[in-house]
Amino acid sequence: MEVCYQLPVLPLDRPVPKHVLSRRGAISFSSNSYFFGGPAPRQLAKRRGAISYDSENQTALYIRMLGTYDVRVRSQVGFEPEPRGSHPYLYVDFRTLHSRPQSAGPVSARNVRRLLSFQRYLHSSRFIRGIPASNPLGYLLDDDYTGQAKLMLEKVGNWNFDMFLFDRLTNGNSLVNLTFHLFNSYGLIELFQLDMVKLRRFLVMIQEDYRSQNPYHNAVHAADVTQAMYCYLQEPKLAETMTSCDLLLGLLAAATHDLDHPGVNQPFLIKTNHYLAALYKNSSVLENHHWKSAVGLLRESALLSHLPTEDRLNMEERLGSLILATDISRQNNYLSEFRAHLDKRDLCLTNGGHRHFILQIALKCADICNPCRPWKLSKLWSEKVTEEFFHQGDIERKHHLEVTPFCDRQSNSVANIQIGFMTYVVEPLFVEWSRFSDTRLSQTMMGHLSLNKQGWKEGRDKQEASTSRASEEQRTSAAKDSNSKELPQGSKRS
Repeated sequence: MEVCYQLPVLPLDRPVPKHVLSRRGAISFSSNSYFFGGPAPRQLAKRRGAISYDSENQTALYIRMLGTYDVRVRSQVGFEPEPRGSHPYLYVDFRTLHSRPQSAGPVSARNVRRLLSFQRYLHSSRFIRGIPASNPLGYLLDDDYTGQAKLMLEKVGNWNFDMFLFDRLTNGNSLVNLTFHLFNSYGLIELFQLDMVKLRRFLVMIQEDYRSQNPYHNAVHAADVTQAMYCYLQEPKLAETMTSCDLLLGLLAAATHDLDHPGVNQPFLIKTNHYLAALYKNSSVLENHHWKSAVGLLRESALLSHLPTEDRLNMEERLGSLILATDISRQNNYLSEFRAHLDKRDLCLTNGGHRHFILQIALKCADICNPCRPWKLSKLWSEKVTEEFFHQGDIERKHHLEVTPFCDRQSNSVANIQIGFMTYVVEPLFVEWSRFSDTRLSQTMMGHLSLNKQGWKEGRDKQEASTSRASEEQRTSAAKDSNSKELPQGSKRS
C-alpha cells in the first residue's frame, strides 16, 4: 500500500534538474552532498522512503513511503485547524533512514548521551505532534539538569556566559532553550500573538538544520551569537530605541544567521562548482542560503502566518538584510559606513533605517565576538573554528584543489590565524562599536580582546622558541655524529 502526502509548498533555493523532473520514484535530494560526507548514492538507493519532486510543479515537494510506517498528520488532537489552503504535515524522522548498524558492545558514556538525546527528541516530537506529556518541560530538559539550566538563564545577560556548559546542561538544546527564553523575557510571544506550539516547532527545526558535525558552524555557535546579540540589545542606546519588531528580527537573525552551513567557505563552493554558487551567482552564497533556509522554516512552521501578508513579507526581507550583513567579504563596506556615521555624528535611532543599520552592525559584532570573550571561552572557540578551516584544507589537498591559505595546517597555526583575524577583522569593528556605545560592556570586550591577542602572541613566541631550540639541538647532534665518524680515520692517519 502506498501513502502519499503533500508538504507545504515552499520556495526552494536550488534548481531541480530536468532528469529529475521527468520521473517520479526513489529520487532523493539532500543539501548534504557526498563531497561533504553525506550518504553515498548506493546507500540512498537501499532505503524504503523516497523524496521526489512532482514533474508538473517545480516547487512542490512530495514524500512517498512504501510499507507500514507510523504516519501522523498535523490534524490530530492538540493542533488547531490550519488556515485555508494549507496542506497536512507528514511527520517523518528521516534520520533513521540513514542510520548505520553498529556492533554490539559495552555501553559507553557517549552512547548514554545519545540515548538521552533520543529520549529528549522523542518527548519533543510527541509534544510537537500534539501528544500530551506528563511533564510539560520534560521534552526539553532532563530532570537532573532543569534547575542548573534555569539558573544559568537568569544570568543570560552576563558576558561571561558559558554556552558550552549551557549546551551540556540542556542536553544539546542550547539554541531552542535560549531563544525561547529570550522571546519570553521580551514578551514577544504575547506582543506578536505567537502560537507556542508553532514557536517550539520552529526553534526545534532551526536547531536540527544546523550540522552538528561542524566543529564551529553549528547550533552552539548560533546560540552563542544569539546570547551576544541579546547583550548588545540590552545596551542603553539600543534598549531605549529598538522596537518590538526590531527585537524579534534581531533575535531571529542571530539564531538563523548560519543555518545549514556546510562547514566550508564561499570560495570553496565556487571553485567546486557547487549548485549554490551558481544559484546565487557567486555573491554572498552562504548568507543567501542561510536566509532562504530561514524563510523556508518560517513558512513551513507557519509561525507568522497570522500576520498580514505585507507585514510578513517585509519581515522576511528585513531578516535577509540582517543575515546578508554577516558576509565577511563585505566587512569593509559596513565598517566604512559605520565610521562615517560616527564621524558625522548623524546616527538617529528614532529613524527606522538607522536602527536597522545598527542591528546589522550588532549582528556582525555578535558573529565575530569570540576573541572578545574571556580567554577560556575564546581559546576554545578559536580551536574549533581553526579545526573547521583545516578540515576544509585537507579536503582541498585530497582532491588536488588549491588550498586556501588560512586553511593549510602545514603552513599555519591557530595562533597565527587568530592574531591576523583579531588585528584585521575584529579589532577595527569593535573599536568603532566602542565609539558608538562607550559602556562597561564595550570596555570589557576590548580588554578581553587585548589580553587574548597578547596570549596568542606569547603562545606563538614560546612555540617558535621551542621549535628553534629543537632545530638547534638536532643540528648539534648531527654535527657530533659527523665528528665521531671522522675520529677513527684521523687516528689511522696518525
